[in-house]
Amino acid sequence: MKQKLFILLLLPLFSLAQDKYPKDYFRNPLNIPIVLSGTFGELRSNHFHSGLDIKTQGKEGLKVVAVADGYVSRIKVQQYGYGKAIYVTHPNGYTSVYGHLSKFNPEIEAYVKSIQYKKENYETGNLFPKKNKFVLKKGELLAYSGDTGGSGGPHLHFEIRNTKSENVINPLFFGLQVDDTKSPTIQSLQVYPLNEGSRINQQNNSFKIAVKNIGKGKYTANRIFASGRIGFGINVFDRLNKALNKNGIYSLEMLVNGKRHYYHDVETFSFSESKYLNLLIDYAYYKKYRSRIQKTFKVKNNKLSIYQDLVDKGEINIENGLNYTVKIIAKDFKGNTSAVTIPVIGKKSNAIFKKQKDTTIYKITADKFHKFTNKNVTVAFPKNSFYDDIYLDFKVENNIAKIHDKTVPLDKSFTLTFDVSKYTKAQKEKLYIANVENQKYPRYTNTRKKDSTFYTTTKTLGKYSLISDNQKPKVNILYFKNNQWISKFNTLKVKISDIGSGIKNWHATIDGKWVLMQFNHKRRILTYNFDDNKLIGSKHNFRIIVSDNVGNTTERSATFFKKQTN
Repeated sequence: MKQKLFILLLLPLFSLAQDKYPKDYFRNPLNIPIVLSGTFGELRSNHFHSGLDIKTQGKEGLKVVAVADGYVSRIKVQQYGYGKAIYVTHPNGYTSVYGHLSKFNPEIEAYVKSIQYKKENYETGNLFPKKNKFVLKKGELLAYSGDTGGSGGPHLHFEIRNTKSENVINPLFFGLQVDDTKSPTIQSLQVYPLNEGSRINQQNNSFKIAVKNIGKGKYTANRIFASGRIGFGINVFDRLNKALNKNGIYSLEMLVNGKRHYYHDVETFSFSESKYLNLLIDYAYYKKYRSRIQKTFKVKNNKLSIYQDLVDKGEINIENGLNYTVKIIAKDFKGNTSAVTIPVIGKKSNAIFKKQKDTTIYKITADKFHKFTNKNVTVAFPKNSFYDDIYLDFKVENNIAKIHDKTVPLDKSFTLTFDVSKYTKAQKEKLYIANVENQKYPRYTNTRKKDSTFYTTTKTLGKYSLISDNQKPKVNILYFKNNQWISKFNTLKVKISDIGSGIKNWHATIDGKWVLMQFNHKRRILTYNFDDNKLIGSKHNFRIIVSDNVGNTTERSATFFKKQTN
């Protein structure tokens, strides 16, 4: 009996999760084999990746089909995010989501464009068609793959959600097949002292531990001497077959002397908890080096639900004279495994480190509201903006407001306000608030203006300043000249750009009637499709006005000749 119980305990945890989900209900959303450029639960900026990124052979326009019977419950078109996205609700309690589409099937496309033309806006907001409006059978054409929204190249973003809770679930649990025989790659380790009394190799600061790949998914690390409470972090990625992308892993486990001390996996999560990724990773390290280290211990205020079997929150208490073998195990969804072993020797250290005193007058108590003013700048932090109490570094020098350090994550947005009463009305019209961490390329933040103050809300600490923008956007009509016949053209394209506050909006007409122009912000090209409208006559006037975020505008117009073709 004991032997059977032991065998059961050794079964992979995800084998239990496999039984929760139907395996043959959903099909591949594309008619080509699934090759991934992004896995579920990957670590992204301020969130976990909520689906699979499926390669589309570097092309747009592949048929995207309904993965099961259902109805279209939601449609959304936005400039960034998922771009053109569609949601299909299925009778088994799940909803499938398809993002970065180029266009929808003809019936849905006509419905969406009618709304866009009615609103005279590319972005639709959330549309909720009636249940019986777009009913689909499994395998029926839903849309075409694309590169819209925040996509980094042509691919299909695909999700499966619990319809009731809207929690996302790893789609691979539903039987979708990917080819993967490669073990994760461990790049580096980090070790952390977790209180003032902790010592690691006579130090009281975190540092990198060298690792060596000895083959077949096995790694070793240099021996360390430590005392007190310590923790580890790991930089690891996974590759799948037929792709070079560095993807995320499925699970991370830590054993101490052979016993599980830490475990998490990315089977499912809610969107509301995704932001706590910033407490799973070493956020300061990421902001400095753009590389993500996953901690194998749970810090204060981390509300992620992904953890299991934590012992002492994953912290390890190293006692003098004892030896420890720490093993960190990374797995992908297919169970391919890599592990690194770290020998730790408990050795008491008498090294004394003086803690540097905080001299700033701006003390933040995390669970209280705080508002501070320095010269012409005011910052206001709601309760629990910070995860921990902190002494805020807040300075205003050379017209730049430094609000602490970008390496500290926030849970809520704070309000940043500039007093602009010294500026003239004309000057204020061209001013905006910008993040100037990179002073060569100031980044516009959504600036709201009152008579004597400008303000913005943001979750990013760092450097901010008022910037003036007097330059108009650049606008160029592509591929034809004024008074030219363009009978063979299917589309009309315009290239736009702005080097100051950035493009805010555009308004295009043909013969005085608004036309829909889709913006590819990666190529900076607006595209109008002549199939949208029936042209009357052969001579037509195209006019476009492009505005930036402070109201600078550029207008271009051209006459072209084109007969309507059926």
